Amino acid sequence: MIGVIVPAHNEAHAIGRCLASIAVAAAHPGLRCEPVRVVVALDACSDATAAVCAEHGALTVVVDAQCVGTARAAAASHALAQGARWIASTDADTAVPPDWLWRQSRCGADAFCGVVEVADWLDYPEGVRRAFSEREIVQDGHRHIHGANLGMSAAAYLAVGGFKALRTGEDVALVEALAGNGAHIAWLARPAVVTSARRTARAPHGFSGFLRALEREVVSAGTSLLPARMVPE
Repeated sequence: MIGVIVPAHNEAHAIGRCLASIAVAAAHPGLRCEPVRVVVALDACSDATAAVCAEHGALTVVVDAQCVGTARAAAASHALAQGARWIASTDADTAVPPDWLWRQSRCGADAFCGVVEVADWLDYPEGVRRAFSEREIVQDGHRHIHGANLGMSAAAYLAVGGFKALRTGEDVALVEALAGNGAHIAWLARPAVVTSARRTARAPHGFSGFLRALEREVVSAGTSLLPARMVPE
């Protein structure tokens, strides 16, 4: 069984699209009917996120931490309890491609790190888009880490103790722990996911914060000196 984990804090407006895309990925013929269970961690939700999850048949766990690391860990624990052999992680404001689960769960490695694309740049200036494109290197061997496009075997995840209770950077911390434990990590350009450029951040210094910081750099200096989120080589 493959478990898909999604942390959510008041995501009623966005998570339906995410869950619909996961359902398509779960039906990929390459999975040969392997069961896929989606677990959404409802983290201090006060909106209709739970109702949307129920409409899409997603399992839910409730936490009250407003901490993405805690939420991902809770969802992962529930997926493991359901018998997951592979854990795929994404975000509520992200849509995954039809081959997402098939390709990452059969990447031939202990873990998968993928890239993200942004479909709607909202009101960000063109310079931010160009700067992001220069840094989000879309090629195999990249060193980007995104909780929105991440996967690992259950054995590898358990061997390093899972996600830490961090309000940001929980994805980077996990991948660093995996690498430090000798896990084989596939840094692949495909499958890529499509995520949001929204300005309202759920995690401090996460992807939304990165884009806003990139915008400040571009506006003030005409270029960006910000590095991509990377694991030291």
